[in-house]
Amino acid sequence: MQTFEIQGGIHPAYRKELASEQAIRPLPLPKRFYIPLQQHVGAVSVPIVAVGEHVRKGQVLCVRQGSMSATQHAPTSGQVVAIDEMTAPHPSGLADTTIVIEADGLDEWAELPPPIADPFAAPPQEIVDRVAISGIVGLGGAIFPAAIKLGMGQQYKLDTLLINGAECEPYLTCDDRLMREFADKVIDGARIMAHALGVQKIIVAVEQNKPQAIAALEKAASDHPDIRVAGVPIRYPVGYAQHLTKIVTGREVPADHRNAEVGVVVHNVATARAVHDAVRLGRPLISRVVTVTGAAIRQPSNLEVPIGTQVSDLIEFCGGFVGTPRRVVLGGPMMGQALPNIEVPIVKGSGGVLAMSDDEFVEARERPCIRCGSCVSVCPCGLAPLDMAALIRKDKLEAAAKLFVSDCIGCGSCSWVCPSNIPLVQYFNYANGALNDEDRKRRKNERVKSLSEAHALRIEAIERARKEARAKTADKTGSPA
Repeated sequence: MQTFEIQGGIHPAYRKELASEQAIRPLPLPKRFYIPLQQHVGAVSVPIVAVGEHVRKGQVLCVRQGSMSATQHAPTSGQVVAIDEMTAPHPSGLADTTIVIEADGLDEWAELPPPIADPFAAPPQEIVDRVAISGIVGLGGAIFPAAIKLGMGQQYKLDTLLINGAECEPYLTCDDRLMREFADKVIDGARIMAHALGVQKIIVAVEQNKPQAIAALEKAASDHPDIRVAGVPIRYPVGYAQHLTKIVTGREVPADHRNAEVGVVVHNVATARAVHDAVRLGRPLISRVVTVTGAAIRQPSNLEVPIGTQVSDLIEFCGGFVGTPRRVVLGGPMMGQALPNIEVPIVKGSGGVLAMSDDEFVEARERPCIRCGSCVSVCPCGLAPLDMAALIRKDKLEAAAKLFVSDCIGCGSCSWVCPSNIPLVQYFNYANGALNDEDRKRRKNERVKSLSEAHALRIEAIERARKEARAKTADKTGSPA
């Protein structure tokens, strides 16, 4: 099918061959699981279990707090041994309340919601509700509650569901293997989501360097004429939702706007499979496929991993390290996060564990910007990274905001191409974090001021009413108020 051009992008060494031919294997059940309450965008979920309680696989551990939140479930059966705020057991390295489960080894399922017999005859809201109670979030890394997106058909005029199978991040092959091995589930999940959204057109977009995945999806979709499998150009970061939308539909999403506003909703292939499992089998999101790779991994693999499993368990199952890794990253080399240690758990947004050797890790001294403009030419968002970085170094964050630093997607293309080795994306992440903090403080102060003013008005109204009541009493009795 026809594709459209986008600006910018780079062609890093993909190094997917390390794990791409390794079929998905189940990870043996570890002894302990660590379930952070915050594994999604939005409000933290609320625990409904207590220390000492025995739980079963698939049982709800935490419920949503409002619509912009996600439910958490037990990845196996066992006993809750702790519910504490812990620093180490979270990929961010920040403190987060975590539920710790000691596995009993039985892996017994809890009673699950019954499958929806005919999803295409069910009301769309029933699909949305099932996805919500199943704790499904965007598994491509965005971790946005999937039920929110599936409800957008009520807010926007939609015509297309775009399933993202680009997987443009180097090293990672979890989506590639998932499309090859579970293409039928991906297509079925996509059809169920399209029904919930009220759209007829489905496009599955896959980078052209995954021919086996494209062939498997085309075969699975052969009986459904409304589904198109599109091979998209090999270029990083082609998998970013707004860019993928432009490539396959020609529609450009304006800054600070949603894809839904141009009629398109984007979901990851792994999310589609999770929707299939939730609707057809009643199973919540309690595991995901993770790529364990890098030259410092003895046996690169693609594993089906229960949520809450520690990274150290994955590495041990893959034969351990070859030598001492230079860096261990959760995710890929471009947008992943360097881990403080390997005792952190796999969470819903974890697509890979990358252990880099000295040969793979390039560390060079930062030098002054030579204003070559390379970062400008590769920026997929049309920004001016060199100017934004210069302002941020001088702590002129408001000026950087006027250059639309908030539009930066953190892809790292500018840092990758910079001949002066300037960590540009780190500057932009810092600026956006600081600006967001300031915005939150401003909105909080405005709320406090508004509440204070409203309280003062209420007190004034009460005093006025009291004076009027005393005056009326004085008029009736003839005595002073």
